[in-house]
Amino acid sequence: MADPERAVGARAYHKADRVYLGVPNPVLNDLAKEARAALDLPARIELSGALWATDIHEARVLAAKVLTQARIRPDDAVWDMICSWVPEFDAWAIADHACLAGQKRLIADPSRLDRVEPWTGSDHMWTRRAALVITLPWTKMNHPKPDELAARERILGWAAGYVEDRNWFIQKAVGWWLRDLSKHDPDRVRAFLDAHGVQMKAFSRKEASKYLV
Repeated sequence: MADPERAVGARAYHKADRVYLGVPNPVLNDLAKEARAALDLPARIELSGALWATDIHEARVLAAKVLTQARIRPDDAVWDMICSWVPEFDAWAIADHACLAGQKRLIADPSRLDRVEPWTGSDHMWTRRAALVITLPWTKMNHPKPDELAARERILGWAAGYVEDRNWFIQKAVGWWLRDLSKHDPDRVRAFLDAHGVQMKAFSRKEASKYLV
């Protein structure tokens, strides 16, 4: 299952100082699917916590995958665990898998945006970035209801607060959020770029406007 040659490449690619096993993502998907089918929720939470604690790249990815599921009831413990991981983010792949699990919990209970908002002022870059990655579902709504539009505007306010942040990952996250939103509400993205585009890095503006005509 482990592949030492792949592990060397993964370490060079992700640039985070931890153990890499070289286990490919499809294998991790299969393992997560098996765990979700075989274990009850408390056991899955315990497993995810133990996997995360190893600080092995593939184990942390698998920890997130085990908890990535739309329907989980009750899910407060899952949400708490995902939030506890955020301050430890130090590379995009692990962060994005954990945020994908978090997206499901935010959609299940949008009031949890109140817990995410303080992340935007964190000194930890990966925490600031997570506030946009974990809220990506609000970019993908074709017919948003008033409360969903309000949440979208709230998150766009966070993005506006990031435009002067020169960090590449933050600029990339802003461009990513706007690019995905442009597929569903291009006029809102144009308005954002009219107001804030001059403050964004060129590559971020280009990313945001990729699908605008």
